[in-house]
Parts: sequence; C-alpha cells; structure tokens
Amino acid sequence: MSFLYRHRIFFGVLCLILSVIMAFGMCFFGLSRTAAQAQKMTVVIDPGHGGVDGGVSGLRTGVRESDLNLEISRLLQKEFEEAGFRVVLTRKSQAGLYGAATPGYKKRDMEKRAEIICENAPAVMISVHQNFFSLSSRRGAQVFFRADSEASATLACMIQTALNEMPECVKKTSPLAGDYFVLNCSKYPSVIVECGFLSNEQDEELLTDAVYQKKIAAAIFSGALAYLTSAAGTAA
Repeated sequence: MSFLYRHRIFFGVLCLILSVIMAFGMCFFGLSRTAAQAQKMTVVIDPGHGGVDGGVSGLRTGVRESDLNLEISRLLQKEFEEAGFRVVLTRKSQAGLYGAATPGYKKRDMEKRAEIICENAPAVMISVHQNFFSLSSRRGAQVFFRADSEASATLACMIQTALNEMPECVKKTSPLAGDYFVLNCSKYPSVIVECGFLSNEQDEELLTDAVYQKKIAAAIFSGALAYLTSAAGTAA
C-alpha cells in the first residue's frame, strides 16, 4: 500500500469522524456565537493574488481569479462578523500588497501577507483561491493544509466536510497537505480553500454566480465555526 494511498485513507476516516463532531458542534451555534462576541476572536481571511497578479482566468468568461477570491472573501468576512468575530482581510481591494509592480513584487506581496497574519495572531487563517487544471473535467472545491500542523489538518477536514455536503458537490474529496508559503509562514491554524476549477465550465458558471458565492462562503464559515467550537471545547 503506497504512502499516498494510506495518507488518503487516514484523512478520509478522520474527516468522517470530524463530520460527526461538526454536526454536534453546530447544535451549539448560539453558544459559540456568544463566546465569539465576548472574546472577539480574530480570523484572518486572505484573498489570493491581486493587482498585476490576477491568478488564473476562467476559460469561458475570462473572469480573474483575484476578483473571485476577493468577492468570496468579503462574503466570508460578513459571515464571521455577523457571528461576532473580528475579521482581518489581508487584501481589501483589487490591488496587490507589493507596492510598485517592480521585480520581486510577488515576494513582497507574500511577505506582507505573512506580516498581517502574524501581527493579528488569528484563531484561524483562511486563504481563498480558485483552481485550474489541464483536464477540463476536473472540478470541485479542495482544501489544503500544512502537513506538520494537526490543528490545520483538523480545520481543513471540517471545512472540506462542509464543502462536500453542499448540494452542488459532484464528488466528495479529502483535504490534502500542501507546501505553500501562506500555510508555512505562521504557527496559526491555516488552510487554503480552492473553491473550484476555472478550467471547468460547470465550476466557472457556479463560481461567477452571486448566489453560489454566498453558498460557498457559508459552507467555509460553517466548517471553520465547527473547528473553532471544537477547539474552544477542548481548551475548556
């Protein structure tokens, strides 16, 4: 049995267990909401790309990933704020975080994101992105986490479970470990949520629809809230 196969089985079982925890956790939404309002826990939301770095583009509409990332991040921000959390966006506009678009802008952009994350010491950090693949048949949301962070893996499982339970989900997937700067730049529980594939027409149609954007933001929030509720219960 290969390492990758065993890895997928492990996280598949873990996510199944966590989905049960999540179901019970959401029953205490009112309590977690009150606790969040009292403690003002901070959540950092990172809309990927921005400015001259538009990320990938939709094959049919040409929509820029950076624009979708920002739109979904703002909707996710609203979900958290209405539940009483303090929310920090690393990027609040279509501009990047690099200053002038001179050589080295990408490194400066990522360093600024890391600075914002670290100075706000968030309970969770969620980086919002869109996916792209050479095979247009690939579709669906995918969550990534840092391999050496148990907290990040748990957060990823709960968010992935919520995404898998969306009516629009055509294939349930497991979260994957990813070696990305935004996951590795801090000690805080961090995930990247790839909301769908802009290389797939069906996903692109969904991701450019305002109603679906609200749905996927709500699903991400639901999974993150389940994690925060569980983490708060463990700490108590």
